[in-house]
Amino acid sequence: MDAAVLNFYAPDAKLGMHQDKSESEQVRAEGSPIISISLGDACLFRFGNSQSRSGPHQDIELQSGDLFVFGGAARMTFHGVLKTYPGTAPVELGIRAGRLNLSMRETGFDDTFDDAVESFAKAFEGTVIKDLNKE
Repeated sequence: MDAAVLNFYAPDAKLGMHQDKSESEQVRAEGSPIISISLGDACLFRFGNSQSRSGPHQDIELQSGDLFVFGGAARMTFHGVLKTYPGTAPVELGIRAGRLNLSMRETGFDDTFDDAVESFAKAFEGTVIKDLNKE
């Protein structure tokens, strides 16, 4: 694993069905796993197939502390968050309402900023990404 992404989702947040494609083609083809840890409010996670966003799919309720791993043949499966359940976070976490998700993965790129910018630019077509180091 050489990359980690920490996202915060507000209590009413959703995440549309998508495939994680910011990694190298080789890493995706090898089925290198994505490891996801949920903290905070529970959510309804939809795990589909690699062919279509529309299904078939399986809905899974993820609680705070749950670990979800997908790789191998399932690596390019469409997935998303349908709903977050506000107020379900364990009180002892002491965090505000919402959900934290930590995703870890192998990128397959050299440890250079330019490789990362190029990869994310391809993954987020149409989104403006600016390399501040080149200004």
